[in-house]
Amino acid sequence: MHSIQARVLWSSFAAVTLTALILGAVTYFGVLRETETLFDYQLKQMALSLRDQSVGTPVEQALPPPEPTDFVVNVWNSDGQAVYHSRYVPGMPSTVSLGFSTVQIAGDQWRMFSLGFGNRVIRVAQPMAVRRHLAAEAALRSVMPLLALAPLLALAVWWLVGFSLGPLRRVANEVKGLQAQALSPLDARGLPTEIEPLVWSLNALLRRLRGAFDKQQAFVADAAHELRSPLTALKLQLEVLRRSTEPDAQREATDRLAAGIERARHLVEQLLTLARSEPRDASTAGDPAMLPAPAMVDLVEAVRGAIVDTVALAAERGIELSLERGPEQAAAADAGDPVLTRSPDPQALSALVRNLVDNAVRYGRADGHVVVRVQATPGGALLTVDDDGSGIPTDERERVFDRFYRRHPGETTGSGLGLAIVRAIAERHGATILLGDAPIGGLRVEVRFPAMSEPG
Repeated sequence: MHSIQARVLWSSFAAVTLTALILGAVTYFGVLRETETLFDYQLKQMALSLRDQSVGTPVEQALPPPEPTDFVVNVWNSDGQAVYHSRYVPGMPSTVSLGFSTVQIAGDQWRMFSLGFGNRVIRVAQPMAVRRHLAAEAALRSVMPLLALAPLLALAVWWLVGFSLGPLRRVANEVKGLQAQALSPLDARGLPTEIEPLVWSLNALLRRLRGAFDKQQAFVADAAHELRSPLTALKLQLEVLRRSTEPDAQREATDRLAAGIERARHLVEQLLTLARSEPRDASTAGDPAMLPAPAMVDLVEAVRGAIVDTVALAAERGIELSLERGPEQAAAADAGDPVLTRSPDPQALSALVRNLVDNAVRYGRADGHVVVRVQATPGGALLTVDDDGSGIPTDERERVFDRFYRRHPGETTGSGLGLAIVRAIAERHGATILLGDAPIGGLRVEVRFPAMSEPG
């Protein structure tokens, strides 16, 4: 049973029915006990009322009552002679015991009360079957109003449950009517206290979804804009190649086409990396509880892999790549000790390092020097990338993290996504990024990773 209304209704009906049965049983048996006491009191009062009556007719001449009665009255004198019987009952004992007694007569039980007064003994008897029948009728008459009210009570419960769940149905209808293009918040006014937290949570989710949709739409629009230019250039270079007849012109056109394909490949690869690196929910970025189980990653090995991936571009530009360790590791007996950090996505962490090294090689000074330094710190781990290029002015250091932002709009060597990817991956790792001036004259990028928590 998955319906809350059905569950509450059936539970309420069961509770009402059980309560009615219990109250009916308690009332029924209580009335039975009360009527037994009342019938005993009636027997006693009838016997007492006969004390002053003159009964002188011999029993043989007593006339039968005009109508049959439920009571049998017997009177004896002091000599034990029966002087009056209201009616003859076979097997009725002639001896009596004063007070109340229950006697078995011809298979039936009789309730009797005997009273001695002067020279007489008066006995009043009544069949127990009659008493039980009258008592049961009285008990049923007492229970009938309760049984009659039970359906009305069930109907009232049904209406109250439906009325109480009305706000929940209203919220469900509002959610059903939401459009994916306009995720407007739900109306939380006038809702019960139990439903308000649900609506608040739904509104928070809708805000996050709306932000994610807006971000996705902006990303798609930017990606479409950025892809249009290289694809157009590829088409033009292909047309040039088709029209070329001279071997030298064909070779030059082929080289330009290959370079354009490489730039387009790099752009698509950066777009895919950025799409994978951005947090699914901005509200959980950097929250370790919302990330996958982390794995241990050696930053030194990640840097070595990035240098291997970038060495061809560095050789083309005549740039010297070097990896340095922090002062503590450099002074250690074993300078090859790893610098460990926890990562929910080791591949993304490698992409962060690779993008930093790639940016330093692309935008550093030709025939220059790029230094990558890794060191363990008391607060975690520190990754530093220095180049000796022109650097970035202080007023632009925040803007360079925007997607597709280029300091020089006409440049075609980069995609404008490298630092955006770095920031997205850093946020997933709870790391911070700082841009500054490198000691060797260019830009310094520092990425500080948080300390590793103890395994729980």
